[in-house]
Amino acid sequence: MSILSFFAIYFVIWWITLFAVLPIGMKTQAEADEVVPGSVESAPARFRGGKVVAITTVVSAVIYGGWYLATAYFGVGLDSLPNFLPKFD
Repeated sequence: MSILSFFAIYFVIWWITLFAVLPIGMKTQAEADEVVPGSVESAPARFRGGKVVAITTVVSAVIYGGWYLATAYFGVGLDSLPNFLPKFD
């Protein structure tokens, strides 16, 4: 597999992990009693982009490492999935 494929897979894992990490620890403006006029109450009270990016990078690197171990060393792939669907020949 090429290095570009590895970066593409890591990017997809990172992006999915971002949306899983994004709501963790978020406090809305309504919860903080600091609603800014003209914004919705469910908007975040403070922007924490750097922290979210750092956590996402670490978590996605761990997930990617597990995927790499499973595919490179243990030989897990699409052919390893059980064939539970009926065959239509």
